[in-house]
Amino acid sequence: MTKSDRIQEVELIQLLRDRNRRGMEILYDNYSAVFYGIIFQIIKIEAISEDILQESFVKIWSNISQYDPAKGRLFTWMLSICRNNALDKVRSREFLTSAQNQNSERLVSTENPSLTTSFNPDLIGIRDVVDNLDPEYKQIIECLYFRGFTQSETALKLNIPLGTVKTRARTAIMKLRQSFSQIKTG
Repeated sequence: MTKSDRIQEVELIQLLRDRNRRGMEILYDNYSAVFYGIIFQIIKIEAISEDILQESFVKIWSNISQYDPAKGRLFTWMLSICRNNALDKVRSREFLTSAQNQNSERLVSTENPSLTTSFNPDLIGIRDVVDNLDPEYKQIIECLYFRGFTQSETALKLNIPLGTVKTRARTAIMKLRQSFSQIKTG
């Protein structure tokens, strides 16, 4: 990012709302690698991950008027769009059918902890903060956000009630917010 492209989040939001092309360029330059990494963690197929990334940026551009800064940061809002688009794709009938037809050697297991992609949560500090959570919260975040499981899938995988998953997820997110606000002010 060049010095001229270093702008505050408020300015970026205004550029996007004004439909200024520079805003979209800055947005893509600053966030595409992170969002692609998150999408790829869920999708596991490069070409489809790239399509989902593009669809996500179009959705961000088209729906920026719906973003409310009072409800959270721009990054969080955009991340939710990317993650939800990826999860919608994974759960689609078309994707499930194509995944069944692929050569099993090309498929990557979601259980493979050594999976490496261009996204590295350590680079943006997420992994460190998650690692500091108590084990019961950490495993919930791992399943829901890093592996892309649904709450029901997480409950089955961890052999705990769905209500417990929901409660722990809410608590974990509150703890993460506290940690990030301490990092931000610290």
